[in-house]
Amino acid sequence: MPETDTTVQDNQILEEAKKRRTFAIISHPDAGKTTLTEKLLLYGGAIHEAGSIRQRKAARYAASDWMAIEKERGISVTSSVLRFEKDGIKYNLLDTPGHKDFSEDTLRTLVAADSGLMVIDVAKGVEEQTEKLFEVCKLRQVPVITFVNKCDRPGMDPLEVLSNVENRLGIEAIPASWPVGYGRKFQGIYDLIGKELHLYRKSKHGAQKAETEVFSSLEEGLAESTLSEPEKEDLTEEILLIEDMFENMDREGFKKGEVSPVFFGSALNNFGLDVFLKYFQDLAPSPQPYNDSEEHEHNLNEPFSGFVFKLQANMNPDHRDCAAFVRITSGKFERGLEATHAGTGKKVRMSTPHTLMGDERNIMEEAYPGDIVSLFSPGFFRIGSTLYSDNPVKFNVIPLFTPEHFMKVSTKDPFKRKQLREGLKQLSEEGVVHVFEVPQGVGNELLLGTVGVLQFDVVTHRMSAEYGVELHQQPVSYHAARWLPNESEDIIKKLENNYSTHITKDMEGNPIVLFESGYALNQAEEKVGAENLFKYKQD
Repeated sequence: MPETDTTVQDNQILEEAKKRRTFAIISHPDAGKTTLTEKLLLYGGAIHEAGSIRQRKAARYAASDWMAIEKERGISVTSSVLRFEKDGIKYNLLDTPGHKDFSEDTLRTLVAADSGLMVIDVAKGVEEQTEKLFEVCKLRQVPVITFVNKCDRPGMDPLEVLSNVENRLGIEAIPASWPVGYGRKFQGIYDLIGKELHLYRKSKHGAQKAETEVFSSLEEGLAESTLSEPEKEDLTEEILLIEDMFENMDREGFKKGEVSPVFFGSALNNFGLDVFLKYFQDLAPSPQPYNDSEEHEHNLNEPFSGFVFKLQANMNPDHRDCAAFVRITSGKFERGLEATHAGTGKKVRMSTPHTLMGDERNIMEEAYPGDIVSLFSPGFFRIGSTLYSDNPVKFNVIPLFTPEHFMKVSTKDPFKRKQLREGLKQLSEEGVVHVFEVPQGVGNELLLGTVGVLQFDVVTHRMSAEYGVELHQQPVSYHAARWLPNESEDIIKKLENNYSTHITKDMEGNPIVLFESGYALNQAEEKVGAENLFKYKQD
């Protein structure tokens, strides 16, 4: 019986989805995440020379750190999307901020990923922020692959690293590669999967791929190394001890985030990246179905659907635009496709979709599940918005967290009140900051709420650079905030009788209550019920 056009298209969608790998890089600050990102682009063929946030004199920056404040401070403050192709596999790399103050952006980005790449500093092991981000992956049962970085520097020995990962994260760490030499003597990698030894020679500043010599015999490779005889014997014993662990790895446990394959290397010197990337395409899963708002699995070959997990304004300073990053969850996306915005029912014709490399854009003609598409936001997109072409669907996958730090701001120039509101409204839609009316405040004031203190610096910088507004800041000592149901008049009346609470609204009119202390929060939970005070709101 001949295949119908629908069957052919369904098969095409599923086959294309199998070629996608959408993953997020997570780590503690300074573990080398941005450097590793840059080197994956180098080895993936997306760039020909790696930039580095350390090479300021050459005015060459990492492709993923494109925002002005990132270049000035040498830190990632916003997630970026990078795309490259190698050996027929299309990679969507979601580079996330490592600093805990920007963890809200990272947590949202993890929702759009099918796997996580965890970067660990060999000297420090698993650190606090890595632990928090791993918990999100574990909660979603996202497979996590580990890269132990900076093996060219003094640090823990490999067995100690595995023990550290298992003790801090409660997962099984399975070695997939093994360092040849430690610290200054680090010179190669033994591939525990392919049973080959790779010896490397540094390229100038690590900007080009490392020269590599591959040996199919461990003994032959060690003979060419500069390790002492006792060091060679110790390495041989270690490899005999662990060589079958990957082969016997619990594959189901890996898929659930309970087991993590571990690779060793040095992103700065490009040691071990060839071995890592060789196996990453098989380890990282292809796109998986998402559950809709009613917890039904939404198949990949359903008509087009996707959700907005990030909004970013003014990527191009010459244009006052806002880019919406959409994770495709099902179907085939084609340029010019008309979609419906689930929240408003409004139609959107997606005539100028882009693929991204940091802040560089290229027109995207088609895309499939797992791909990330950048669209011009028409003004009503929000983080978490669902788009669909034919069959109505809604995804409630991205929570917007209540702020933990607060600041009252006004413009130093009283004639720039309009720009103040417009700029902060845009930043609030991006998820950079929560913006509220100041309880009993004046027209020139607004209240900002953030998850991390450094977000205030980003707001100040961007308001000045992008909107020409200099902010006057005044700290406010609120303890916590909770969203309220939209139909909440009775709850608001009860809360207003408590002098330690303040009711206000965000810029979209959603009610929220601010608490002066933990005691006030506990009292409110007793009076109106904790189930009526939400730690996050969804689109």
